[in-house]
Amino acid sequence: MNSTEMNLPFLIYFILCAVMSAAAFVAMGADKRLAQTHQRRIPEKHLFLLSILFGGIGGMIGMFKFHHKTKHWYFRVFFPLFALIQIALGAWLFTL
Repeated sequence: MNSTEMNLPFLIYFILCAVMSAAAFVAMGADKRLAQTHQRRIPEKHLFLLSILFGGIGGMIGMFKFHHKTKHWYFRVFFPLFALIQIALGAWLFTL
């Protein structure tokens, strides 16, 4: 592959991660707002699903930005783990 060609699998993966990370970030912020106003919340399994499905980076950033779910050990452990795995997969795809 020359320098002008794009690594298509990496590009698709990058766009997928960007979109899902944005969705996870927004969901974390929305759930925090719902918690503060005592309204019906976004289920934790939905937050995890967004993070697992390529939104780990956005979910982790949202968790710390909004100080949301930081007291739950499983969020503090698994969101960064999902982000790390997704970054490693992206790095591997970049080398193809």
